[in-house]
Amino acid sequence: MSVPRALDRLEQGGQLAERTYEAVKSAILVNRLPPGTPLSVPELARQLGVSRSPVREAVQRLIYDGLATHAPNRGAEVSRVDIDDLRQLYLVREQLEGLAARLATEHLDADSLAGLREILAEHEAALATSSGEDILAHIDLDRRFHRTLRELAANPHLTAALEPMAGRSHFALHSLWRSPDAPRLALDEHRQIVEAMVAGDPELAAEAARRHIARLRTRLSQAKPLSPDPVGRRRRTNGPSVR
Repeated sequence: MSVPRALDRLEQGGQLAERTYEAVKSAILVNRLPPGTPLSVPELARQLGVSRSPVREAVQRLIYDGLATHAPNRGAEVSRVDIDDLRQLYLVREQLEGLAARLATEHLDADSLAGLREILAEHEAALATSSGEDILAHIDLDRRFHRTLRELAANPHLTAALEPMAGRSHFALHSLWRSPDAPRLALDEHRQIVEAMVAGDPELAAEAARRHIARLRTRLSQAKPLSPDPVGRRRRTNGPSVR
């Protein structure tokens, strides 16, 4: 089975490996490469107009992120979504994100707080200007917020456990559940976490983070798989072309 024609060719230039990774990741997140799609290195390289080396690197990063898996006898493919398994994953993530928020609160300083507030401001601006078609900005800012908390937590063991789990759960939820209310709900809940951190209350921050993930798990009850994103919507969704 070949990779669907879902990617735009990349212009040659610096940071090609990073742009290759972002292109394939974006195609996965907007469902142009649906769950179960084989990630053929030769075919992806052909579509993107790059050598196989940056594509191999991109696929390995996607596996680490939880967006792809290595299937025996098939090679790499876009992660499949199992709702029952995803609910179990969110139960574990709920506790780990709470720990991350608690530790991040203990390490919070003026610079890190400014960074968190900048992400919240960017998210607010993205919601104000979004047409409702482009989910990529929301997904990116959502992931940045949680990654920043993990970095502030400064616990490499927590990061190693949570990073691929968060990547997989972000991808799966956005593959299953899209609602015009979703970005606003996420931003409001992120604000509650930051407010608890500013108050200097690690346990309150942990509770806010756990509540945020628990609500995402609850929203899975509304989930149903999305249809693959048509190629014709590339431009309106700011597709994976990196130019």
